[in-house]
Amino acid sequence: MLTLLTYSINVYTAYIKIFKPISQIMRCSRIFLIIILSISVEIFSLEVLEVKILNSYSVTKEFPGKLLPTEQSKLSFEIPGKIKAINVDVGDLVFKGDILAELDNREAVAQVNQAKATFDLSKQVLNRFEDLKKQGHISIQELDKAKSDFIVAESQYEFFKVKLEQTKIISPYDGAIQNRYLDTGTVINAGVPILEILDSNFVEAHISVPILYLDSMKIGEEYDFNFEGSNIKGIFSRLSPMSPGGSDSRLAIFKFSNFFSPGSITKLKLKIIQQATGTWVPLKTLSQSEQGIWTVYTINQDNQVVRDLVEIIYFEGEYAYVNGTLKNGDLIVLGGPSKIIEGKNLIN
Repeated sequence: MLTLLTYSINVYTAYIKIFKPISQIMRCSRIFLIIILSISVEIFSLEVLEVKILNSYSVTKEFPGKLLPTEQSKLSFEIPGKIKAINVDVGDLVFKGDILAELDNREAVAQVNQAKATFDLSKQVLNRFEDLKKQGHISIQELDKAKSDFIVAESQYEFFKVKLEQTKIISPYDGAIQNRYLDTGTVINAGVPILEILDSNFVEAHISVPILYLDSMKIGEEYDFNFEGSNIKGIFSRLSPMSPGGSDSRLAIFKFSNFFSPGSITKLKLKIIQQATGTWVPLKTLSQSEQGIWTVYTINQDNQVVRDLVEIIYFEGEYAYVNGTLKNGDLIVLGGPSKIIEGKNLIN
């Protein structure tokens, strides 16, 4: 961990020795003097980094995987018939309950109307027979027959209403049409796929993660992903019970609150903790000798610029994790005047 500081050093070149006699004169004579001194001031404003030694560092590893819809369904009619209309096409967004396709329903409508008429009549007969039974004009057997006819008529009516509903394909959830397999006018059997729909609310990433890293991961926690150059968040949802192909990896499934194009590739950015003593420094602070030795410039207790030997353990982006002769509280020179050279006293 590094702390950025501004280290200001004032270098004065002046005839300081005249201060003492002047002060003595002023005390003795109580005469106020205005003395103009010619003082040459040179100010160095350095940016430095305060070192904090750490016991570990994190390495970001990326694991690719494919984005898949949480739900994906092939839709078909439950009864045979002739396709009357397909109301959507590939790429269309639909909502739960939308009518996506319809069969020719003329026969089904006629059956429902006939069943409803029979049902209404049986209900009237039952009501009349119940009144007649109370008056003692019919037997219990006749009333039971009327009740039985009513029950049969009711079930027939409900049956044909279901058949009429089966002439429609209804969207089971909000989604996007992925495929359209047939066209209007086609005569089909029950169960033949007509459309394919993807859930448009959520997608999942299926990532193969080495088993040795799974101990540091927790289901329900949020993790970073790289998707088309942008950082997105995904929640570790569940773990596949089996290793893919008998490998030393497991399939981890992550859910996203936003919808992304299914089939796209994303990368899990997993931070792995590595145990090693050191500190982070910007790459621009590092210098390499002809012998390949790495050093950084620091300011010692005597306000001199000195070199400290370091070894690069790991680097990521514009920073390197190093160890060497650096100690807690050391000030690494980040930038300053070009005249700052090794061994130079910053205060004369």
